[in-house]
Amino acid sequence: MQSNRLVSLAAAALVALMPALATAQDAPAGDTDTRVWLHAESMTGEPKYPEGYSHFDYVNPDAPIGGEVRLSEMGGFDTFNPILPQGEPATGLGLIYETLMQSTLDETSSTHYGLLADALTYPEDFSSVTYRLNPKAKWDDGEPVTPEDVVWSFGKLTELNPFYANYYVNVSDVAVSGPGEVTFTFDTTGNRELPNIMGQLLVLPKHWWEGTDADGNPRDITKPTLELPMGSGPYKLTRFSPGASTTFTRDPDYWALEEPFNVGQNNFETIKYEYFLDTTAQFEGFKADTFDWWSENIALRWQSGYDFPAVKDGRVILETFENPYRDSGIMVGFVPNLRRDVFKNEALREAMLYAFDFEELDKLRFFGQYDRIDSYFYGTEFASSGLPEGEELEILEELKDQVPPQVFTTPYENPVSGDQTKLRANLRTANQLLTEAGYTLEGRQLTDPDGKPVRFEILLNGPTLEPITTNLQTNLKRLGMDVSIRTVDSPQWIERVQSRDYDVIYTGWAQSLYPGNEQRDYWGSVSANQEDGRNYAGISDPAIDALIDKIIFADDRDTLIAATRALDRVLLAHNYVLPTYTLRQARIARWDRFSHPEELPEFSIGFPTVWWWDEEKAAAVAAKD
Repeated sequence: MQSNRLVSLAAAALVALMPALATAQDAPAGDTDTRVWLHAESMTGEPKYPEGYSHFDYVNPDAPIGGEVRLSEMGGFDTFNPILPQGEPATGLGLIYETLMQSTLDETSSTHYGLLADALTYPEDFSSVTYRLNPKAKWDDGEPVTPEDVVWSFGKLTELNPFYANYYVNVSDVAVSGPGEVTFTFDTTGNRELPNIMGQLLVLPKHWWEGTDADGNPRDITKPTLELPMGSGPYKLTRFSPGASTTFTRDPDYWALEEPFNVGQNNFETIKYEYFLDTTAQFEGFKADTFDWWSENIALRWQSGYDFPAVKDGRVILETFENPYRDSGIMVGFVPNLRRDVFKNEALREAMLYAFDFEELDKLRFFGQYDRIDSYFYGTEFASSGLPEGEELEILEELKDQVPPQVFTTPYENPVSGDQTKLRANLRTANQLLTEAGYTLEGRQLTDPDGKPVRFEILLNGPTLEPITTNLQTNLKRLGMDVSIRTVDSPQWIERVQSRDYDVIYTGWAQSLYPGNEQRDYWGSVSANQEDGRNYAGISDPAIDALIDKIIFADDRDTLIAATRALDRVLLAHNYVLPTYTLRQARIARWDRFSHPEELPEFSIGFPTVWWWDEEKAAAVAAKD
């Protein structure tokens, strides 16, 4: 399952991992329909909220409505089409478009409640799932959301976006199956995740996309567009400046205004986004009160960059939150592109690991704020450690001839540096690995076994990571590698990554507490040669494919954990990523104009969803200007 909080995306398992049966809704008298309809569905236990709940626990049901919140984004945007993998869709389109089901902010992302659909049902063998649409659900123009919209949206998503094609690859058919009902049929049984993840399907208005714009031109879902879109969500996109800003306005006629899942949420009258091309200018904009909320990603700035007047007089509040990271894992680091010949040799990738001096960076730039990542599922129970045993070992033994032998004998550990003695020792180890693999030094230039110079470029999205990358570059040059750094703006970076035009990039993957189909898009052979997907390294390995299938078709949580740890161990052994570091909390600076419920949700800061404009605080900030 993909994490919906970037993230972002476990409670105790049930016997055989049977998704919990939430309160069933009785069929009408005389109806022969024996299906059990569920208002909610969970893969990790009983849903917290029973049928007929009044609101989520983490909201203030009496929160005032009004005011505005101003947010910022890096880069720009060139489309309001939310499903194309190409281009840059505007941030905030989730305020306009909705899915069949939704997750809450105080349960893991494997639990979903009705949104556009008010109930779902599926057979015991998980061979299909049927959703019943909420009869109240309407588009902005008053037209009802229909099963035909769902069928059409699924078709377009899987046709036009490789991620969804992989994510929903086991869906063999989707059809209108009754009044207000749509059924997804699967080509396999026993995949307990499929009924759950179909609820994440984004639903678009078929009649609008197949209609014409104000000039009479036919709309085209296959192309980007900056026409103001139609949706079913709580906000409308009302104003924008191409690539620079957007304004979303709360819809007073939103169909779910009084529905329990909306009570106490979406409280701001307007939500605005301003776009910046430079992070320094972006931070200066925050200090100048151009926007209200800043999530800090530079340790040095958090340590010493907040001595400006608005912090000193209390107009800007500094806080840290752990909530967003409680239900997610992460892998972040430098990712070599295996589609390039230079990185096909595993010895080179392993040698690169010994050149990264995290401990030196931690002392000089990180101030002890970060943790070193040592797993593709860091921060979760799925992270491997020690040597494999029990069911994990049994799974790996089935693939013994296809996985690196060290997964059975050597636990993964990151090299430790931090001073020149340790760094020199690590570089000697790297040199030995390269020499044994047939690499040689021609003067100061490292050449591969075929005599070709080892030369590559590290592509960065903006200047934030330049000091960290320079540290790696310096040490790689000591090994004889000719390494350059290229920093580009966000639009260029996205374009090059989507077209796989890079040697090495710095990026990451979020993991939910229920790994599943998304692993195919991350590391599966099916996505290795697809543009626009998230297999950034270009991994294509039959043993990894087999381990992903073990995860997807795990019949209980113990097997899921064992299979995921086995996958983690094999990925680490291949050195597909040079893991770096992470901070398991959010560092937030905000202008003090808002309030929030006394208890924030367990797995999210909830901003701006459950926060609200505080007139008294806003007046106090204005008085100090």
